[in-house]
Amino acid sequence: MPVRHDIDSERELWDAFAESTKEKVFESDPVFCWTQYAGHGPGPELLGNPETVLEIGCGTGRALACLAQLGVKARGLDLSPIMTENTKKRWGPLGVDFVCAEVLDHLKVDEDSYDAIYSIFGAVWFTDPAKLLPLIASRLNPGGVLAFSHPPAIPGAYGPQGMYKGGFAAKAMYAYRYSYTPRRWVSLLTKAGFSQAEARVWEAPTQGHIGTLIARGVKG
Repeated sequence: MPVRHDIDSERELWDAFAESTKEKVFESDPVFCWTQYAGHGPGPELLGNPETVLEIGCGTGRALACLAQLGVKARGLDLSPIMTENTKKRWGPLGVDFVCAEVLDHLKVDEDSYDAIYSIFGAVWFTDPAKLLPLIASRLNPGGVLAFSHPPAIPGAYGPQGMYKGGFAAKAMYAYRYSYTPRRWVSLLTKAGFSQAEARVWEAPTQGHIGTLIARGVKG
């Protein structure tokens, strides 16, 4: 059965997330990290040498701020109006452009193209890849890069899965995430039109801890 996303409900969840991470916007420095472990894993070199980038599900905006400091023209997209307003105040002076919109709706009408589009625990994890990946490919310049990261799938638990916010004794706010094996992600990227595709699980710095799935595709 196809998943039916309730965008208003999901926006409420991400607004709550924005409130809980406000200090990371206003009290932290720019940082670019694909994994959930500070200082671990690759950096922005996975994007190549882009002049323009779009981060989908940009959250606190710290990665975009890091790229902007390197001279990249950076734009971030987020579903939460609260998060977007916070990041505009904090990182807008660096030249980062922030847009509040649902990712599928935005990419369908966006007239701009980019050298790289990326997602760090962001929209790629929370959007149907069969709908999202072809739209991303359509917005990339020739040779453009899509890169994304999120936790690896729990073995045997693949496809769309519901995820409640926080514990189970509060208001029912939830979103759907999409989890696949690295091999399946490569297949999805190839089907969406990427001529080069790779995905792997980057091991955690501590043995036995949760790793990070990192995938990359190049538009031909």
